Amino acid sequence: MASILDEYEDSLSRSAVQQPGCPSVGIPHSGYVNAQLEKEVPIFTKQRIDFTPSERITSLVVSCNQLCMSLGKDTLFRIDLGKANEPNHVELGRKDDARVHKMFLDHTGSHLLIALSSTEVLYVNRNGQKVRPLARWKGQLVESVGWNKALGTESSTGPILVGTAQGQIFEAELSASEGGLFGPAPDLYFRPLYVLNEEGGPAPVCSLEAERGPDGRGFVIATTRQRLFQFISRAAEGAEAQGFSGLFAAYTDHPPPFREFPSNLGYSELAFYTPKLRSAPRAFAWMMGDGVLYGALDCGRPDSLLSEERVWEYPEGVGPGASPPLAIVLTQFHFLLLLADRVEAVCTLTGQVVLRDHFLEKFGPLKHMVKDSSTGQLWAYTERAVFRYHVQREARDVWRTYLDMNRFDLAKEYCRERPDCLDTVLAREADFCFRQRRYLESARCYALTQSYFEEIALKFLEARQEEALAEFLQRKLAGLKPTERTQATLLTTWLTELYLSRLGALQGDPEASTLYRETRERFRAFLSSPRHKEWLFASRASIHELLASHGDSEHMVYFAVIMQDYERVVAYHCQHEAYEEALAVLTRHRDPQLFYKFSPILIRHIPRQLVDAWIELGSRLDARQLIPALVNYSQGGEAQQVSQAIRYMEFCVNVLGETEQAIHNYLLSLYARGQPASLLVYLEQAGASPRRVHYDLKYALRLCAEHGHHRACVHVYKVLELYEEAVDLALQVDVDLAKQCADLPEDDEELRKKLWLKIARHVVQEEEDVQTAMACLASCPLLKIEDVLPFFPDFVTIDHFKEAICSSLKAYNHHIQELQREMEEATASAQRIRRDLQELRGRYGTVEPQDKCATCDFPLLNRPFYLFLCGHMFHADCLLQAVRPGLPAYKQARLEELQRKLGAAQPLAKGSARAQEAEGGAAAGGPSREQLKADLDELVAAECVYCGELMIRSIDRPFIDPQRYEEEHLSWL
Repeated sequence: MASILDEYEDSLSRSAVQQPGCPSVGIPHSGYVNAQLEKEVPIFTKQRIDFTPSERITSLVVSCNQLCMSLGKDTLFRIDLGKANEPNHVELGRKDDARVHKMFLDHTGSHLLIALSSTEVLYVNRNGQKVRPLARWKGQLVESVGWNKALGTESSTGPILVGTAQGQIFEAELSASEGGLFGPAPDLYFRPLYVLNEEGGPAPVCSLEAERGPDGRGFVIATTRQRLFQFISRAAEGAEAQGFSGLFAAYTDHPPPFREFPSNLGYSELAFYTPKLRSAPRAFAWMMGDGVLYGALDCGRPDSLLSEERVWEYPEGVGPGASPPLAIVLTQFHFLLLLADRVEAVCTLTGQVVLRDHFLEKFGPLKHMVKDSSTGQLWAYTERAVFRYHVQREARDVWRTYLDMNRFDLAKEYCRERPDCLDTVLAREADFCFRQRRYLESARCYALTQSYFEEIALKFLEARQEEALAEFLQRKLAGLKPTERTQATLLTTWLTELYLSRLGALQGDPEASTLYRETRERFRAFLSSPRHKEWLFASRASIHELLASHGDSEHMVYFAVIMQDYERVVAYHCQHEAYEEALAVLTRHRDPQLFYKFSPILIRHIPRQLVDAWIELGSRLDARQLIPALVNYSQGGEAQQVSQAIRYMEFCVNVLGETEQAIHNYLLSLYARGQPASLLVYLEQAGASPRRVHYDLKYALRLCAEHGHHRACVHVYKVLELYEEAVDLALQVDVDLAKQCADLPEDDEELRKKLWLKIARHVVQEEEDVQTAMACLASCPLLKIEDVLPFFPDFVTIDHFKEAICSSLKAYNHHIQELQREMEEATASAQRIRRDLQELRGRYGTVEPQDKCATCDFPLLNRPFYLFLCGHMFHADCLLQAVRPGLPAYKQARLEELQRKLGAAQPLAKGSARAQEAEGGAAAGGPSREQLKADLDELVAAECVYCGELMIRSIDRPFIDPQRYEEEHLSWL
């Protein structure tokens, strides 16, 4: 038994029929090549289960991957299909002749009901081995069970519905808890709810389905042999424990709505299709005498759940008078009818038989067929064999069926993953819309296909549907790749031409004003569309040419603004003398390059507004690039023209702090021509330092001279430190100005005196004013009366100079007295110095035997030494070594020279011939040894090395020589 469900393919019992009209290879369409490399798998594939029953199979049910079958009259065979090697046998323990009438398994695969022909019902739980009879159910031949998918669990069924052969509908509930010997029974209750009637009285309840809609409302569908009843709850059920009693109570006074058909098979069967487990069913199929009633289930409808109903008649050879169908199962797009010798699958969309699968006679007649809702597998059985159907890719060719039905939305939905099929659907839909004269919809569909562009465009042109053609072109344009620049240029140009032609045709028609506005808005939407921005930008030159050829200046400006081609917008406004609009565009977008380009034009017409815009932009503009516009504008020489130029230049200098020489020079030229009073103010504010001024001094001097601004020239002379020229020019303007210039060279008394003499000569000779000349003499202390006397004429009497001569004599007398006082002080100072020198000759110091050198710390008296007034004592060689590094280079050279000469002049004994020769040589002019020692002492011992100036100068010298730092550093480690 371990290999009971080991599957194998029986070539004799496998059969599959491809849906009609679905070829085995893909259909190539424009732009697609679809070659099918593998054999397409059939939708329905049958497999025989490798299982030989020990007794005949009387009933089989499958749910949630749990399979249960009854063998003979006393054996229950159960197996979990996920664990095929663990089958389970349960003995029913029946000693009578009762046989299994029907079996019912809930949606969880946990609760199994076995209805016996003796009107008894047995209950078996998946987790138990015990078969428990349901005492409350005894006496009822159960024909159908409506499981509670909302409340049913593995331990409890919740309230369920039970239909009997007597037409009664009962409500019951089962529990899996077993308890002890006197524990609770599995059937918690069993109470009648309703009786279904046909014309002759109560009729067997063939099928029961209880469901709950998304809104919480419950509904029940029950069928008899000829009728289909609907029980619908009017409101969402708030209390789940109430079960179905409230739903059926609403139909106590009046019968529920039903569908009835005259013919009958003596039985009927209802099948639901549910897309997902525990979701609401979507479709139903009712197998009855006249055929199969198929339709959709709409849980939101208040009166009837059934919608889109239609009756599919049985295929030829199937029906009450021939081979009656035994069972029905429903899939997404097919229902399968079980006959005694075959299975036929019918497409629910077309009613065509897509599968006719015959079974071999050796297996015996087919008994029943069921569907496992959790896995979608179909199971059929005979008394000696079990078969399973796999459903694979059921929806793969549904798109073609929907396409033939012109249901294009559904066709596109079911071929979304197949581009070639989707293209076929779109092309068919486009053709259909075109024939229906729904040109815009047709254009949208054509744009998504791979059809030939030229063919589609010609179709719309021949139909004179320019609006649809524009829609087609726009959508094609949106689908282009970035590399398809040529196609993009063509489409954008063509679209622009179409819109412009349309606007031109509508513009002159007063009755089409509304259509004109709508077309204009669509055209503008096209030009400003973000999707087309890249292509429009690439084709902007050709579009501008088209707009210009149509004379559409309004859209030229609109398109230029969108493309941010503000240069073209400003040029357009300037050509049409709309200078303020042009300036508004410049101000709004603040592009310095555009200001530089159009300022020469705008300043001639709106100078004040333009200068205001310049000032508003401030440092973002380079004033040097605006100077040509200002120069051209101010050449007319009018006061208003010059004033606007001066206003902007003053803003640059005073507010922005510009230091460029060109700007300052231009401002000087404007002042010189238009505002002379401001010229001198500007020059004075710029200062008198040549390094601080930002204008060209020579240019400023020439400019002021050309325009006759002498005071400004004088100021420039002063900045250039050309004081003589400044005084000469100032004397032509104002003597006081010349006096100010004469006092400027404070460090050069000779030049000051010369300048004042110029002033005095001018006053005497040019103005012939003796009093003013005397005032000049009093203003400058450098001038004396004798300096200016040569300038006076001979006829001037001494009375005019009396006071000046007296003042001069007093000054001379005072000066002589000062000199005498200084001489007396110098004599007294010389006498004090002589006394100090006499005292120094007698000063001495005492050296003790234990005294040591301040440098080497050895006894001082061992070698020649020096003693300083500060008390420091040094050996002569130690002092020489300490002083040498601090001496300048030339003194070090002098020191070496003296040492060399002293070494050459060795001390000789007195009276010797060589001593006499040395004294003779010294007397002849060479320095003596004593002189050399004195010179050496003057260099070395002029001051104490610790207390003198040498120590102060060495304050920035490091304690360790940088060249010996590493050596000293390593010695400390």
